Amino acid sequence: MKEYLKHDEWCIIEEGFNPDNHQSSESIFSLGNGKMGQRANFEETYSGPSLQGSYVAGIYYPDKTRVGWWKNGYPEYFAKVLNSPNWIGIDVQVDGHYLDLYTCKTENFKRTLNMKEGYLLREFTATMDDGKKVEISAKRFVSMADTENGAIRYSVTPLNFDGKIAFTAYLDGDVENEDSNYDEKFWNIIEMEAHNGEAYLVTETKKLGFRAAFGMKIAASIGDSKLNISPEVLKKESWVANRIERTVKEGECFTIDKIAGVCSSHNYSKDELLSATKKVTAAGFNKGFDALLLEHIKMWADKWVLSDIRIKGDVAAQQGIRFNIFHLNQTYTGEDERLNVGPKGFTGEKYGGSTYWDTEAYCVPFYIATAPSEVTRNLLVYRYKHLENAIKNAEKLGFKNGAALYPMVTMNGEECHNEWEITFEEIHRNGAIAFAIHNYIRHTNDEAYLAEYGLEVLMGISRFWSQRVTFSEERQKYVMLGVTGPNEYENNINNNWYTNKMAVWCLKYTIEALAKVKAMNETRYNEIIAKTSFNYHEEIPRWEDIIGNMHFPFNEKLNVFMQQDGFMDKEQILVKDLNPAERPINQYWSWDRILRSCYIKQADTLQGIYVFEEEYDLETIKRNFEFYEPRTVHESSLSPCVHSVLAAKIGDYDKAYEMYLRTSRLDIDDYNHEAHEGLHITSMAGTWMAIVEGFGGKRVHDGQLFLNPIIPQQWQEYSFRISFMGNDLEVVVNNKEISIISHAQNDITLNVFEQEVKVSPGQSTSIDAK
Repeated sequence: MKEYLKHDEWCIIEEGFNPDNHQSSESIFSLGNGKMGQRANFEETYSGPSLQGSYVAGIYYPDKTRVGWWKNGYPEYFAKVLNSPNWIGIDVQVDGHYLDLYTCKTENFKRTLNMKEGYLLREFTATMDDGKKVEISAKRFVSMADTENGAIRYSVTPLNFDGKIAFTAYLDGDVENEDSNYDEKFWNIIEMEAHNGEAYLVTETKKLGFRAAFGMKIAASIGDSKLNISPEVLKKESWVANRIERTVKEGECFTIDKIAGVCSSHNYSKDELLSATKKVTAAGFNKGFDALLLEHIKMWADKWVLSDIRIKGDVAAQQGIRFNIFHLNQTYTGEDERLNVGPKGFTGEKYGGSTYWDTEAYCVPFYIATAPSEVTRNLLVYRYKHLENAIKNAEKLGFKNGAALYPMVTMNGEECHNEWEITFEEIHRNGAIAFAIHNYIRHTNDEAYLAEYGLEVLMGISRFWSQRVTFSEERQKYVMLGVTGPNEYENNINNNWYTNKMAVWCLKYTIEALAKVKAMNETRYNEIIAKTSFNYHEEIPRWEDIIGNMHFPFNEKLNVFMQQDGFMDKEQILVKDLNPAERPINQYWSWDRILRSCYIKQADTLQGIYVFEEEYDLETIKRNFEFYEPRTVHESSLSPCVHSVLAAKIGDYDKAYEMYLRTSRLDIDDYNHEAHEGLHITSMAGTWMAIVEGFGGKRVHDGQLFLNPIIPQQWQEYSFRISFMGNDLEVVVNNKEISIISHAQNDITLNVFEQEVKVSPGQSTSIDAK
């Protein structure tokens, strides 16, 4: 763990500059707005280690898959979101010497991520080689209101001299990805312009030809006086800039405002891209830094109204949940059904920035409850529009008749992961995508979604499961061979309990969905049957046979579900007996040793119990939890949140709190020593689950909302808001009572501690705490 960040309810604060922490801070202090994102790289020159990262949503590159062998069905490329041209750059010279925090002496350094208002602020004093001291303030944001604008206000104040200060504001297209397989650069320069106070750069990706255009306009002032500037216009091969130099007196503040416009061919035709970028840049510049910031802050205020979780009495816990909610809201806004949530969001290159099953399993619960229903609907439409490619993915592996295998990693529906055991075996992702449809509908009552989009997806997934199982003559049961479950520390196993459970549930739910759509909209039902060439009288009986005869590993002696066949053949040494010096094991052990161990990377069997909790009594949940959690190393970011929810369910409140702190502060405190690579955006939604579903006990089934709140002993009070069936409710929990406050338009009935509670619009009701 790294605990160098100050605890604060609304801010992430770094005091004192340590280059060893810088790349982690670049991730932690990242900014985004759904359309673009920016790591917390310094605007000025920095010669120390840094992961440069500027990202534009929807733009990616099909990098060559780098393996020493090839198998039929193997992905042809590994997709990655690209480090895009650098729009934040402002070189600073003090009497001809470049400001560089890697070489300068730095005092009073403070970096602040203001999560309430969505901006990054750096303040420090630097001493140059010649002894001259300057005070620096740099503030920036990417606008949530004008989502193609970014803005920077950079100020320099000489403290012990009069001298020349120069700003060189630039756009740089000569960028690279750290994870390029062959050290290839991915961008070509198409156009460059630089004029008095402005500059533009149009770039194009190799292979796929995505274009991104960047513009900047600058203004400057000394103190409160605006300057009429005639900057020096500079051009290089892939770099355009404006340079301003002024003689500044001791104590005077010299400031540059840089307003950027960032547009892409994702939203504009290539022919209009440059002109669109000029308009966007000019519009932002004409508003000015202050007006842009005010509108941006208002947008954040609106988001916090619906998604904030307030905790009294535990600053570390409060900071943790707000940090997670902040990054979720700035990563995905739900306005564009072509976009999704990458595991690193806009904070790093790892995992290629692609879409994983994490979205459906972890992010959907968050967005369902904290955003308008269209946001989650667009996440589901994203998968529907990839159905054709999911069918092609399955065909490459030998499946037929419209069977669909959704990719483990994708940008456009094609599988593009570069590890065979995940590409071919981690097929449980299909189940998460199907369950997300059910989860969305049970929260919104938008059953029309089934007829419009959902049923076709469910049918393709169920056809895959029907073909993927094998009937075992030995067992007289259906089995699922050669899979990897959520626990990626097991490969090529047979009968992963969770995968088998998801397969059977999918088949059941698809049969129900077929009947529901037929009853609801027979015309649309007939269209789907014809479009998919569905043979009801052949396919349904096979599905029902699989449902009734699936093999589920079970240990009679322990009375627990077995993660897979043969799990008890492994040496059963618990995590508490591991050498702490060898943790995390994925950084110290060979892969062979990990695969032969009993250690579990993340919730697997417990993932299934979490998803289908209502099917199991409390003793069954507790028995399985107490068997699997001591064998779980939690080396996946997705693990602690599920364990926190289940621990709360079984009354192990200390474990629930421990797992909550781990998931909420995973990146802030760098539990897994990998924050420098980017943040764990999708698991951040699991942090929300740990509070709302864990401590809050929120459940939805049979068309009803249930709450069974508890409160950790470390907290005085906590509150959250959730939307259910279009009704907005606020829940406040303390040791004395639970208050339900309605912000809805209609009466709503819910269950609290199994008591039916009715709340009218604008009213509140209270129930004694247990």
